[in-house]
Amino acid sequence: MVEHKIQLVETIVALSIYFILKYIGSKIIRGAGKKFDYPQSRIKMVNNMVNAILFIILTSFILSIWGVDQDELVYFTTSILTVIGIALFAQWSIISNITSTLIIYFNHPVRIGDSIMVMDNDYKIEGKVLDVGIFFLTLKTENDEEIIMPSNIFMQKMIRKKSNKLEISEHQRKVEHAQVK
Repeated sequence: MVEHKIQLVETIVALSIYFILKYIGSKIIRGAGKKFDYPQSRIKMVNNMVNAILFIILTSFILSIWGVDQDELVYFTTSILTVIGIALFAQWSIISNITSTLIIYFNHPVRIGDSIMVMDNDYKIEGKVLDVGIFFLTLKTENDEEIIMPSNIFMQKMIRKKSNKLEISEHQRKVEHAQVK
């Protein structure tokens, strides 16, 4: 009976940590979304991905707390991951695209609405960034064509960002304002 009380307390602690991390992660993602003026759908997508990872970690901890043998847990987890790997992630490029999307979301200077040129040896692609999804980045050309590019390919190419005078003047205003302080 005492052992179950300890397990209950450990489970409550694990759940508390999970909800705290989920809350903090959500605040960080929303803050980055507001800072970079990302659409709500994009913020929600990244939030869901982070929550899924946290849930998987929580489930592993709770199973360990309640005495599921580590060997059985590893065997079960690898079996499930193998099935998922064969079914959904047959190509590593899919995982690479998801990772690239997270990098584009948090750290890439290109935003939705920016006019860019993708510098490729064979093709020069110019357009306006319409959307950044989990796997793909969508550009719209001057001819109203939509070009859909895998996120990992976008990360591997040199990008020329075309700035307009409004962006430059806003940047200069911010720099001047910072220098005054």
